[in-house]
Amino acid sequence: MSDYDENESKFLRKAKENPFVPIGMAGFFAIVGYRLLKMKGRGDTKMSVHLIHMRVAAQGFVVGAMTVGVLYSMYKDYIVKPREAQKALDHK
Repeated sequence: MSDYDENESKFLRKAKENPFVPIGMAGFFAIVGYRLLKMKGRGDTKMSVHLIHMRVAAQGFVVGAMTVGVLYSMYKDYIVKPREAQKALDHK
C-alpha cells in the first residue's frame, strides 16, 4: 500500500528524521498563541502593527529552527560520519 509502516503517521516518521521540524512548528504556534492572548492588552497599537510583529516573531523562530536543523545535519554528515569512518579504518 505505502512504503512506510501503516501504524506510523507520515508526520511522526518525518519528525524522527528531522527533529527540528516539530520544534519549529511548536514554537510558531506558541508565539502566535501568546501574541493572540496579548492582543487584548495592546493599548493604542494598531491591529495591523500587532499582527505584523506577531508574524515576524513566528517566522523568525521557524527560520532559526530550520537554520539550527541544517547546521546539525551538516555537523553529523561532515564531522561525525568521517570520524566514525576513520576510526573504523584504524581498527582494521
